[in-house]
Amino acid sequence: QVQLVESGGGLVQAGGSLRLSCAASGRTFGSYAMGWFRQAPGKEREFVAVISSGVTRTLYADSVKGRFTISRDNAKNTVHLQMNSLKPEDTAVYYCAASPGYYTREQQYSYWGQGTQVTVSS
Repeated sequence: QVQLVESGGGLVQAGGSLRLSCAASGRTFGSYAMGWFRQAPGKEREFVAVISSGVTRTLYADSVKGRFTISRDNAKNTVHLQMNSLKPEDTAVYYCAASPGYYTREQQYSYWGQGTQVTVSS
């Protein structure tokens, strides 16, 4: 069982940066791949980034590649999403999630946080 709590969302101007954090409970955190997803108003939830359990692999959606960086600290049970050069189209609720495998589909994630709102003004 893994419980996830996101933080770090807020309002930022276009071109700005935010760093999202996800704190996980449970001693098995290190065995899960961790992903970030987002859901904009009126749209389906979409994949943003994933990092493998061993911190050796990362994968990003094309829309955020080169701007966002996912990282994790298994000793502190945390995962982060550094978001730079933010655009208004990045506005969404951002969710962290845990999966037993290195996946991009939300159906393959077992545990989810409650989400944190990111709003980018133009």
